[in-house]
Amino acid sequence: MTRDGRIDAVLRQGVEAGDMPGVVALAATPAGPLYAGAFGLVPDTVFRIASMTKIVTCVAAMQLVERGKLALEGPVPAIDPALASPQVLEGFDAAGAPRLRPARRPITLRHLLTHTAGFCYETWDANMARYVPASGMPSTTTGRVAALRMPLVFDPGERWEYGINIDWVGRLVEAVSGQSLDAYFREHLFAPLGMDDTGFVASPAQRARQAFVHQRQADGSLARQPLEPPPTPEFWAGGGGLLSTGRDYLTFLEMLLHGGSRSGVRILQAETVELMNRNHVGDLACGVVRTQNPARSCDVDFFPGAPVRWGLGGMLNMEPGPNGRSAGTVSWGGLFNGYFWLDPVRPVAGVILTQLLPFADPRAVALYGRFERAVYDALGAA
Repeated sequence: MTRDGRIDAVLRQGVEAGDMPGVVALAATPAGPLYAGAFGLVPDTVFRIASMTKIVTCVAAMQLVERGKLALEGPVPAIDPALASPQVLEGFDAAGAPRLRPARRPITLRHLLTHTAGFCYETWDANMARYVPASGMPSTTTGRVAALRMPLVFDPGERWEYGINIDWVGRLVEAVSGQSLDAYFREHLFAPLGMDDTGFVASPAQRARQAFVHQRQADGSLARQPLEPPPTPEFWAGGGGLLSTGRDYLTFLEMLLHGGSRSGVRILQAETVELMNRNHVGDLACGVVRTQNPARSCDVDFFPGAPVRWGLGGMLNMEPGPNGRSAGTVSWGGLFNGYFWLDPVRPVAGVILTQLLPFADPRAVALYGRFERAVYDALGAA
């Protein structure tokens, strides 16, 4: 492992203080690894990376755009009525029944990739949190296809709201490639990059290395949760279903940092990566969501008061970040407080992984920031 005593100290102190129950963190530049460390966990710990899956699915979709099988503009393939003839939830009548109307325009792949299609998550949307039980629709946490068939909460393209968009992108990848999402990822991403510990289902050996989720308690302590049984979902969730390791995920980030290739293996064309890293939402405000389920997520606002936009797969801070990242850095995270950033200007990429609820836990986010700051300090020293 590539070590740096200053970064080690930041992470060790964070784990000892209970900011995270255990952590694996890595960073790299185009020249190679910059840092790798693990505290309270082994380096090859397997994590549920949740929404850090999303950018993987977006890369798969952009491969198919390059091949002419998907297009950013124009209505997406009509693989389901939820995409082909979407309905918009306008509210509820006096009796509490949902009021729906047809969407005013079709959904495009660009809408889905940028979370501007109108889909949401009930975890962060009050109307959808009300609609799900009122309609009898299953929650998005159930892994059922029916959970994706929710109405929109606004017309496509009108604003940004974080939602199940990338699950639908995964379904589109399957439909146009003729492969299941796990098979597509394995053939076109994971095997070429040597990401042997990444997939939707853990082998027995990987499960033995899987980290336990911890829940933050009211007094700030961490309560370890039982390891969930292996999932048996009705679909592979392109928005959040993968398991991975720090090393594997950094490999994926290095591919993007190198303009779509790593170790002689090209995954995307350089111009496609550059396109993904641009602002694709104009002046729409992005990145801020308010929780409807405090045990699952805190409110989310990683750059208070600063403009945030969205590329084709990730959040873009439009001003330099407080911990060193450049304007235009791509980043996002996963439900269990894993986070990544990819700074194409410096250039450097980093990933920090743990298994902790709720999402955007303030102590975990602060440790993420201290790790980022220490990486940029080490980069400057180098």
